[in-house]
Amino acid sequence: MLASFLIGLVGGQRAMTPLAAVSIAAARGGLPADNGGLRIIGHPLVVAGTVALATAELGGDKMKSAPDRIVPIGLAARFITSAIAGASLAPRRQRWIAAALGGATAVVASYPGWRARIATMPRYGQTRTGLIEDAIVVASAAAILRSLERLSRK
Repeated sequence: MLASFLIGLVGGQRAMTPLAAVSIAAARGGLPADNGGLRIIGHPLVVAGTVALATAELGGDKMKSAPDRIVPIGLAARFITSAIAGASLAPRRQRWIAAALGGATAVVASYPGWRARIATMPRYGQTRTGLIEDAIVVASAAAILRSLERLSRK
């Protein structure tokens, strides 16, 4: 359940990163054996699609016209993708709780992340703050999944 919570924190900052990370992990066989996620999530086409969407989101975030992450559609996307990712990281018997935890955490985490970004943008600019945030988000998602892989091997 901790991994579902943590992936929700990631999802609060970037909507597609949790789904792309979990999709990559599923394709590599790095998810818990009895996970609650969808079987199709590790299909090569799904992996390619989620990675493409996550990459587009990382690029689009630097545009002046990018909407705030706290607009309703952004929060809905964060909830849905983090709920799917959260369910994928938990045992099947806990999938609904993990999905709710991942999705709700993403929505709640969106607000402090947005406030922090808005506070730093006047000094460092939209692109620089976005790149730093991207690095933190991608590294965090990778660390969460690496930890799960290590635990599942023991």
